[in-house]
Amino acid sequence: MKNQINRKLSELCRQGLEEGVFCGVSAAVSVTRHGVRSRSWFSGGRTRSDAHGQPVKAETFFDLASLTKPLCTTLCVLHLLETGQMRLCQSGLPPLAPDLEPEKEAITIRHLLQHSSGLPAYQPYFAQFNPRQSPRNKGLLLEKIIREPIDYPLGSTCVYSDLGFMLLGWLIEHTTATRLDHLFSTVITEPLQISSTLRFRPLNETWTDEHTGTIAATEKCLWRQRLLQGEVHDEHCWLMGGVAGHAGLFGTIEAVMRLCERLLDIWKGRNSHPAFANALLREALTRRHQSSSWCLGFDTPTPGRSSSGHLFSAHSVGHLGFSGTSFWIDPEQEVIIVLLTNRVHPSRENIKIRPFRPIFHDRLMETILAAS
Repeated sequence: MKNQINRKLSELCRQGLEEGVFCGVSAAVSVTRHGVRSRSWFSGGRTRSDAHGQPVKAETFFDLASLTKPLCTTLCVLHLLETGQMRLCQSGLPPLAPDLEPEKEAITIRHLLQHSSGLPAYQPYFAQFNPRQSPRNKGLLLEKIIREPIDYPLGSTCVYSDLGFMLLGWLIEHTTATRLDHLFSTVITEPLQISSTLRFRPLNETWTDEHTGTIAATEKCLWRQRLLQGEVHDEHCWLMGGVAGHAGLFGTIEAVMRLCERLLDIWKGRNSHPAFANALLREALTRRHQSSSWCLGFDTPTPGRSSSGHLFSAHSVGHLGFSGTSFWIDPEQEVIIVLLTNRVHPSRENIKIRPFRPIFHDRLMETILAAS
């Protein structure tokens, strides 16, 4: 079975490279059958499309973009729930801003996690800033989100929101008096020995353990007036120094897969994590809002139009990243597929990944099911 999956994975990734879906790619498939796990890997393309590009390898870091939301921020919130430092039903915003209007005082941690807070999906606040680092940026962005009008009645529906997860990142730091990247490393990645390969890249720190040129480049940013490589693509995260609750995480294919495999093993009762109880993770991965695909911080397949295709079970969870990244975990079929690309290089106008993703997942799942 592994050879068949390897061939199909290689074929699909090479197709994506040839068709210009992305410049570089690292992808992996993990299948567990009868207690035995097998993995398939592919890395190819280049870190950037010009003469400075280097071959993408398994060790190449990708900007994970919004995969930060489930893999970092949500898991850190679970740790704080486990240790009693947070409660799902607690009001989320008063610790960050006094004198809130009642509709915002009622927003809870649960609302923020499941994207039902009433906050809009996104606002281009960064356009009101000069592209330079300042310790004032964080407070100014927080103030703008706090003043943002509510878009819909609290809890009435779910609207995927960067703004809500930016608030969660700040709330985690306020609660723990610890910067988000430090907490994530200490409680989530160090126990799995992946803290060096799944991490943030704060802009004020110097990295000596890899060359920036080996990191997959993202966009030629019109706002920052340069090609981005080794610094976060998301403008708001960049303004905050590279660490935020909604974006900022970088990782290798092996590190992302290892964390996803641990989540699946916890789900199936085969393993645990010292940061949170198995039952708490299972609660987070269970969809409860009838009109939405969202669990707590994780998405589930939308019937007929999911990026996961048509063959992942309804209980699967996953997430997408704007830069061209994704993961999907199927607890029933015990399959994990991770796709890391830099589809925004050199421009976010390249949207070929939208039709590519479901086909990619369908062809792989067809191969897995046929070989099982």
